[in-house]
Amino acid sequence: MPEASDGPGRVVLVGAGPGDPDLITVRGARALREADVVLYDELASEELLDLAPSRALRINVGKRGHEEPTRTQADINALLVEHARRGRTVVRLKGGDPFVFGRGGEELSACAEAGISFEVVPGITSAIAALGYAGIPVTDRRHSASFAVVTGHKDPSRVSEQTRWRELGTAVDTLVILMGMRNLPKLVAELIAGGKPGDTPAAAIMHGTLPEQRTCVSTLAALPEAVRAAGLGAPAAVVIGDVVSLRDALAWWERRPLFGRSVLVTRAREQTDELAAALRSAGAIPVLRPMIELAAVEDAEGRAEIGRALSRLETYHALVFTSSNAVRFFTDAHESIRGRGVGITASTRLFCIGERTAEEALRSGYPVHLIASGRSDAQALLAEIVPLLSTPGERVLIPAPGSPRRRSPRDSGPRASRSTRSPSTRIAGRSSISKSCAPACPRAGFTP
Repeated sequence: MPEASDGPGRVVLVGAGPGDPDLITVRGARALREADVVLYDELASEELLDLAPSRALRINVGKRGHEEPTRTQADINALLVEHARRGRTVVRLKGGDPFVFGRGGEELSACAEAGISFEVVPGITSAIAALGYAGIPVTDRRHSASFAVVTGHKDPSRVSEQTRWRELGTAVDTLVILMGMRNLPKLVAELIAGGKPGDTPAAAIMHGTLPEQRTCVSTLAALPEAVRAAGLGAPAAVVIGDVVSLRDALAWWERRPLFGRSVLVTRAREQTDELAAALRSAGAIPVLRPMIELAAVEDAEGRAEIGRALSRLETYHALVFTSSNAVRFFTDAHESIRGRGVGITASTRLFCIGERTAEEALRSGYPVHLIASGRSDAQALLAEIVPLLSTPGERVLIPAPGSPRRRSPRDSGPRASRSTRSPSTRIAGRSSISKSCAPACPRAGFTP
């Protein structure tokens, strides 16, 4: 539970987008990273929730389309006000756009009445995005100059809840229905009764923008039975209009090379973001199951060893980073004792294995003097840095995980410089995967 603050709290209403976590806005992602509390709906992406700080309180309020929520709207409003009054930054994460059938207006009205400061971060609505991922433009000057978006969760047979479906069907060129799968047969019957031709092209898009996306194309009259036969259900967007005929030529998402395939990702959670994003862009479903866990060394002996190495930092002639994780953990440890006057001297050379490691070092404010070219591994780096260690007895510090892989001494040249390996991280193996770690600079050429 984040601590209460004496300062004023606020509520940030964030549209999470239509499903694909990559479609959240830059401003929405930044709001999540600054959150003390996140109130999210049932369909919220784990990747988006992971953007919030680990200390942030996450509350599932259970809303999912037209299903009954686990909390009432009054309860949700009260939670927003309660946490904001305690000086916290509260992110209300809502699917799609919070002002498109999302009750965002009701929630902010509660904040306004309570005198709570708030902000709105619009999101991409599934009414547009799901169609786009199915290759169906909502407008096209050859087929459609107007469109309407309407909720279909109200029962059209009940006059008190009735949308004017018969008039609506012929009022616009493209009609998009959200949350209408439960009542689809009744909705279609009303549209046709109002004069909408039964042979109008129509489609239903389930799990739009996700690798699980499924699209069913039919005519308006046949759509309910086609959807039932295909096994489609909520959440889905229904589109009715001549623009649906463009799908054959414009469909692209389902044609991605890995579309619909599940790919197991076993890397440490801190290293999965970029790979998961690349897999999603290829249409795959990344299944994140980290088999290793990276954590800072916590035992007294290990911390003492790190402290000794950092206290003598100015005595090292070179610093070797074997991975971006080594950079991050070293930086955290370095900053924790920087007040003691410990620092890297201008004459210290910094070597990195791989471009990503070098990028992380530069972001952390370190100069990078050499990156292993060709193969990005310890042996390649060794071959390049050994000739640079011209003075016998030069000291090299290698922040690395607890159990490094080492090369045989006979793979090295005759140079005899000294290296110190400091265990900046602890790696815990999981399941049947053996303990693993990033490579440390080989012992070859260095005498410990």
